[in-house]
Amino acid sequence: MKFVIAPDSFKGSLSAAAAAAAIAQGIWRCVRDADMVKLPIADGGEGTLDSLLAAAGGQRVTISVSGPLGAHVSASYGLLERGSVAVIEMAEASGLCLLTEEQRNPALTTTYGTGELIRHALDSGCRRFLLTVGGSATNDGGAGMLQALGMRLLDQAGGTISPGGGNLTGIAAIDDSSWDPRIAESSFVIATDVQNPLIGEDGASRIFSPQKGASPEMVEQLEQGMTVWADLIEAKTGIRLHDRPGAGAAGGLCGAYLAFFPASIRRGIDIVLEYARFGEHLAGADLVITGEGRIDHQTASGKAPMGVAQLAKQHGVPVIAIAGSVGEGIDSLYAEGIHSVHSIVNSPMTLQEAIERAPILLERTAEQVIRTFLAGRRGSE
Repeated sequence: MKFVIAPDSFKGSLSAAAAAAAIAQGIWRCVRDADMVKLPIADGGEGTLDSLLAAAGGQRVTISVSGPLGAHVSASYGLLERGSVAVIEMAEASGLCLLTEEQRNPALTTTYGTGELIRHALDSGCRRFLLTVGGSATNDGGAGMLQALGMRLLDQAGGTISPGGGNLTGIAAIDDSSWDPRIAESSFVIATDVQNPLIGEDGASRIFSPQKGASPEMVEQLEQGMTVWADLIEAKTGIRLHDRPGAGAAGGLCGAYLAFFPASIRRGIDIVLEYARFGEHLAGADLVITGEGRIDHQTASGKAPMGVAQLAKQHGVPVIAIAGSVGEGIDSLYAEGIHSVHSIVNSPMTLQEAIERAPILLERTAEQVIRTFLAGRRGSE
């Protein structure tokens, strides 16, 4: 029997690769001679770089860049297709994972380091880019990233503004006279399933900045700055980001890409599945097992398990999803190709216990899923 194992990470406990290994071990307990294809995946968030490098056999490049608060950090980007395509995972340079709980402050954090990654890839000769924007620590509308690539953001006195979303209100002019001309020669695909606009009740500041350390008062300050920023961008480029779907992703970084780069948006999971040649691996498969840390109504918006299920459905292969926790609103997933959803939590336990025991819990759940699947197969013969 052939099983395709394609989970995303279980955030805080298991990488996608570790999750795939645990599921494989559970299958092996039931079917010792199983043909198992392990394809760790991601949907544009943290871990997408690793998934793409594993799928395409690319090269990792590690350099020193400015972190979210300006201090230097070691960050990586990937080179695919013999170095012609660069994968920029903004979380590597500007991610929440680089900060402690106490350091989170979207009024101060910057995307400057993400711009440095892009610049280094341009210097290396890359002109095709995949940009993943999950896990942001920032709410600066991509201003720092633009500055790293030559854009001058000036205050009323003609001075350069300081980094951070809290300083957007001070921008009076956008000077692109030193903007890197190689940007126009390149193509950029943004991997995201976020549909939030730049400003408003569903915008970057009000929806995402509280998760990055913003107090209610700071949220309103950030919203004011983002509005000033959106107005300036529209005046400069004619592009209105205020209510544009997707512009609010990564604290508005996606909006800066859409305004100043030759860029388009695609679902991250679709990109990863293409590089992993997922459709080819489905040939002859009896079952696909996918999963992630939590499955609920948001999964249907383009998360990894949904993308897996939709493609598997086209090939007539059933899909079972396993999650750390299962929330409300999963009924819509069944029509998309997910046949059943299972939580790994099998008894009363704390969140910390579930995280610590995740590998064995996932393995045991996978075993029970396969036993049920095999019983169903025998019953239909």
